[in-house]
Amino acid sequence: MIVKNLILRNFRNYDYVKVEFDPKLNVIIGENAAGKTNLVEAIYFLSLARSFRTSEISDLIKNKRQYSQIEATVEQDTITKDIVALMTSSSKKFICNEKPIRKISDLSKLINVIVFEPKDTLMFSDSPLVRRNYLDINLSKKSPIYLENLMMFEKLLRERNAILKKDIIDKIQLNVVTEQMIEVEESICKYRSAYINEINNILSRLITKLKGEKETAELVYLPFMKLDGEFKSSCARAYEHNVESDIKHKMTQIGIHREDMKLILNGKDISQQGSQGENRIAVIAIKLAPYFLIEDKAKKPIVILDDVMSELDDDHKKRLLMFIKNELEQVFITTTKTTIKDASIYEVSEHIITRRNAKW
Repeated sequence: MIVKNLILRNFRNYDYVKVEFDPKLNVIIGENAAGKTNLVEAIYFLSLARSFRTSEISDLIKNKRQYSQIEATVEQDTITKDIVALMTSSSKKFICNEKPIRKISDLSKLINVIVFEPKDTLMFSDSPLVRRNYLDINLSKKSPIYLENLMMFEKLLRERNAILKKDIIDKIQLNVVTEQMIEVEESICKYRSAYINEINNILSRLITKLKGEKETAELVYLPFMKLDGEFKSSCARAYEHNVESDIKHKMTQIGIHREDMKLILNGKDISQQGSQGENRIAVIAIKLAPYFLIEDKAKKPIVILDDVMSELDDDHKKRLLMFIKNELEQVFITTTKTTIKDASIYEVSEHIITRRNAKW
């Protein structure tokens, strides 16, 4: 899967720009705020209908314009897909080969994107929500059933919280919604557990390649309830035990929306004992891991590495570049300066993109 070209209209700081991309390594260079990250943000938006930098659609529309538009041509094997995203301050719609796309879950099938950004280095010191989002995004791409269950759980959670906020609690209604939540929670926990096991099968190898030293790494899933034959009954007891506290706080305080995971690197919890460098390399490996869980080469994701080289020493930069060139297909790297060879270089300055050299 590769992005052949990208057209932006009224997107971020661009009035109009069209860029042709290399099928392998693309390096986008420019000063801070020049607009280099805006290019890769647009590619990512086509995959998940959201930005990795903001939750506000209005942020993506150039000042005082009525709309913003992203167009891209994506190739997968012999299939060509022309994808368009049209945004206004209150809406967004997607089209592929002149046909509307009605489900967000269909977008990642058309263009699957993995992104690493600088704040990801804090994955294991940040809120558990960050780690859950990692699981939910990647599992939703992989399994439509997981996405359906997750959306159903979120709907039921909103219903349960709405009941808890009322002055008079309908206990029967509360119990019915709670039972429905437990049904989907079991499925979600099983998917999360299985996915983390898949990642663990390759994680140590990835970190070892990136660091150049033998490493052992394991993601540890922390489910809110033990995954065994008693899962549903244990959940029911936990919710019943916690119901008065939920009523007092007017919100659901336990469940899969509170789950977490941690990373054990060489026997140590990285959030407590890992250096900044160890965290950066480990998180790069974790973000790239889903790439290696897809066997079909044509379906391999596009990889975006935003400012990935900062704070890496020369040795780790060389190892990362070697890894990228040997292991990955189409990759986009943004940076403020580069000495990267064998890549197509795009220089961004004053909202203009200049292709400085091409590998092909």
